[in-house]
Amino acid sequence: MSKLELEIPEELVQSLKLPRDEVAARLKKELALRLYEKGLLSFGKARELAGMTKWEFSHLLGEEEIPRHYDLEEFNKDLNTLEELD
Repeated sequence: MSKLELEIPEELVQSLKLPRDEVAARLKKELALRLYEKGLLSFGKARELAGMTKWEFSHLLGEEEIPRHYDLEEFNKDLNTLEELD
C-alpha cells in the first residue's frame, strides 16, 4: 500500500494555534472535512482519513455545520437494514 506524504514547512506548523502533538491528527480531520464537503471524498473514506468512527465523524460534520450527503441509495440501504432488524 502506497501513501502520500505532505510537507508543511516548520514555520507554518509553529504558526498553528495547536499543541505540537495534536497537529497531524487535526490536519487530517480538517482535510477530511473539506474534501467531504466538496464531494471529493465519500463519507466512509473521509472518516477513514480523519481516523474516526462513523458516529464521531457524523458528529463532527454537525459541529462544523457541513450537511451530510445522503442520497436515495443510502436511504434505501438504511431502510432495508431497519426492516431486517424487525
